[in-house]
Amino acid sequence: MLHPAFIDFISFGLTDVIDIVLVAIILYLAYNLVKGTSAINIFIGLALIYFAYIVIRAFDLQLLSSILGKFVNVGVIAVMIVFQQEIRKFLLYIGSNEFLSNRNWKSLFKFNMTAVESSEILLDTEAIAGACFNMSSTKTGALIVVARKSDLKFFINTGELIDSGLSSRMLENIFYKNSPLHDGAVIIKDNRIVAARCILPVTEKADFPAHYGMRHRAAVGITENTDALAVSVSEQTGAISLTFGGEINAQLSKEKLIYLLEKNLKM
Repeated sequence: MLHPAFIDFISFGLTDVIDIVLVAIILYLAYNLVKGTSAINIFIGLALIYFAYIVIRAFDLQLLSSILGKFVNVGVIAVMIVFQQEIRKFLLYIGSNEFLSNRNWKSLFKFNMTAVESSEILLDTEAIAGACFNMSSTKTGALIVVARKSDLKFFINTGELIDSGLSSRMLENIFYKNSPLHDGAVIIKDNRIVAARCILPVTEKADFPAHYGMRHRAAVGITENTDALAVSVSEQTGAISLTFGGEINAQLSKEKLIYLLEKNLKM
């Protein structure tokens, strides 16, 4: 005869299904929010700690359970501190009209098979390199951000939406000194210029080299917080650099820039 506690343990009803589905949706939304950012590793780490806590409690390991229990009890506060930027972006997104649109609700349950099949992002690297070196010759400052896994939606919304085809002439027109869009960054996604005059976070590194300006600080900042690539053209020297993972690759030739772009676009 089965023990009553065991019968309760294996009982599985409609409310349990609803509970699991809702938790899965929340985890899916949270993962999409931090995907491609440095916060993804923290998110996975916290999930593993909580899973370990559940296993330890199941085996009734009192001391270890007590230690992890203290951590889990203050976990909400820790999450709010660690993920303050992501939580802010999430709340802004929830409160926007874009979240309430039918397109976003449909895309919640839609898997992009094209992205799964393709392991490389298509990008006209020649157009970017050509524009950068044309601007370099006239010492026209520029900051171009190329999206990878991170959709950069929060940063796109800080600028002027363009949604234009990618060409060297278009980039040069945007960063022309008398253009109203030349301040800030251009964001490129899916081989299209989606926005200009975007505001980016700047790095808070204490040892950041003094000879770099705000464009390079923003390039490092965006690549520290996301998996994007950032191409910078210095207004003072005309030097061209590519930043990814918070590291600046400076004084690039046209061939080297194209090589690094193509190399880092392979997912």
